Amino acid sequence: MASVIEQCQVAPSPGSAAELTLPLTYFDHLWLGFHRMRRILFYKLPIFRSDFVQTIIPSLKYSLSLTLKYYLPLAGNVACPQDWTNYPELRYVTGDSVSVIFSESDLDFNYLVGNHPRNAKDFYHFIPQLAEPTDAPGFQLAPVLAIQVTLFPNHGISIGFTNHHVAGDGATIVKFVRAWALLNKFNGDEQFLDKEFIPFYDRSIIKDPNGVGMLIWDEMKKYKHMMTMSDIVTPPDKVRGTFIVSRDDILKFKNLILSRRPNLTHVTSFTVTCAYIWSCLIKSEAATGEKIDENGVEFFGFAADCRAQFNPPLPPSYFGNALVGYVARTRHVDLAGKEGFTIAAELIGEAIQKRMKDEEWILSGGWFKEYDKLDVKRSVSVAGSPKLDLYAADFGWGKPEKLEFVSIDSGDSISMSLSKYKDSDGDLEIGLSLSKTRMNAFAAMFTHGISFL
Repeated sequence: MASVIEQCQVAPSPGSAAELTLPLTYFDHLWLGFHRMRRILFYKLPIFRSDFVQTIIPSLKYSLSLTLKYYLPLAGNVACPQDWTNYPELRYVTGDSVSVIFSESDLDFNYLVGNHPRNAKDFYHFIPQLAEPTDAPGFQLAPVLAIQVTLFPNHGISIGFTNHHVAGDGATIVKFVRAWALLNKFNGDEQFLDKEFIPFYDRSIIKDPNGVGMLIWDEMKKYKHMMTMSDIVTPPDKVRGTFIVSRDDILKFKNLILSRRPNLTHVTSFTVTCAYIWSCLIKSEAATGEKIDENGVEFFGFAADCRAQFNPPLPPSYFGNALVGYVARTRHVDLAGKEGFTIAAELIGEAIQKRMKDEEWILSGGWFKEYDKLDVKRSVSVAGSPKLDLYAADFGWGKPEKLEFVSIDSGDSISMSLSKYKDSDGDLEIGLSLSKTRMNAFAAMFTHGISFL
């Protein structure tokens, strides 16, 4: 449990722009009905409540206020037309702010930051819920960001983030977190805020020659009865586990795939790691005792940053969503067999290779049509990316001890989180949220397969 020390609103610092409105692009519309994104960073810091209240809280509030001066939309709302006739937009006006909770917990910090299976419900004490939407003339306004900072006396601190995906993708949110960390570490000295952390807001740079925006918006409107602007939180009856794939194991995976499929051209750390996790997940399903259709189709979905694929490219600091979806698919029996890992690596690599430089596919909305073919209940998806390094977010207390993607609990599909491992550049960290039976079966297969490399 976590007891509240202080609940407050943090607004952008004085001197910020009075207002900012950003129209949503066709990359944003898709995320209107998506569950909220929830992440927690855990830091080892042996302090007690007095230091937390007198030093940490004032410093975090001050540095957050400075950071929001650059990231104004995160202090604002997504404004959705009540009659769904016009496009939604991100809207900040003076007076908007971010809800921040400071709390304290007596739960075991070392248990929470472990890699072993932990009760998924325990983590919901440390992530905030977004405030309820409010009505404005013709619009419903829903906040896009909330933060919770929790003290574990004499052990550490956690910072939990809940954000609406419509405000921005992982690249945008990670840059915000790292910018806040930098300003906190250097006592608000904005000289330390590198250019990469200054958001680029010009939405006109995203062209829509094929009317994809209208196509996706019309499709989204069909499901408006299923959408809620409210943040609904339902802690699942699952366990969370973390698995590390070392650089050496990744190299062995690549060599194994190339020995079996020498003509494959896209064999990367991402493809072999995802392929191994996907094949182990499929094989672990038998342990649940549920009936499985061996000829049923399994899906593996993942998103990729497409900022660099435009001509000219979008700036890396572009604020918003710039993701396209890739989907690999095959029969259950193919993945459950001896060649499952090889087949998975081949399919994921081919999905990327086919589209990775295809600007026309992006501009025509071909990536959006991929989602229509998904059976969510037979899907595995990826949250995060090794390229987005939240372990570099140092608030002045050193790098995080652990990163948890709490939002992989959500939905009917299985989602795996993927990030750099905190202690090594080449190792990868995978997070899963599964039933206890499935997690034990997966862990056994994961370890067994690696032991034979």
